[in-house]
Amino acid sequence: MARAGLTPERLAQEGAELADELGFDEVTVSALARRCGVKVPSLYSHVRNSQDLRTRIALFALEELADLAAAALAGRAGKDALVALADVYRDYAREHPGRYAASRFPLSPEAAAASAGPRHSQMTRAVLRGYDLTEPDQTHAVRLLGSVFHGFVSLELAGGFSHSAPDSRESWSRALDALDALLRNWPAN
Repeated sequence: MARAGLTPERLAQEGAELADELGFDEVTVSALARRCGVKVPSLYSHVRNSQDLRTRIALFALEELADLAAAALAGRAGKDALVALADVYRDYAREHPGRYAASRFPLSPEAAAASAGPRHSQMTRAVLRGYDLTEPDQTHAVRLLGSVFHGFVSLELAGGFSHSAPDSRESWSRALDALDALLRNWPAN
């Protein structure tokens, strides 16, 4: 019989909190069982294995991040929307490094299709509508924005900008200014 209070959803949330504390790579079924004060077999009626647990944490993080992005984008367009979306990713990564790492976890095609990943793409495309990009340029721009956002954040979290001036906040702001200028002047084929 399943222990009262344990559900796949609760375990995903507890796993996400554990990821923020220890790092996503350190989250295992055993570590989660210790956190929840139960024996490992108690969790196996809710998660199949560590891979399933990590997938559930990734789905939780993607959903949480999509909700934050949707709220930040409401009523915004153009550069204002671009900056709002970028700041959501950066702030989330800084506040929840384990969850952010989980949001980058490779999902199976089935899990990816059922995830909030498509919402992230739709929101990014909504931001790009303010720049009048058509396909395939819009897809190229989605990939560019993802690369810049995630690349900058990954380097920053790893301490890559902590030992030099100017402050990384200034570099972030300048990078977003540059992206806005590029998107407004997207090169023709």
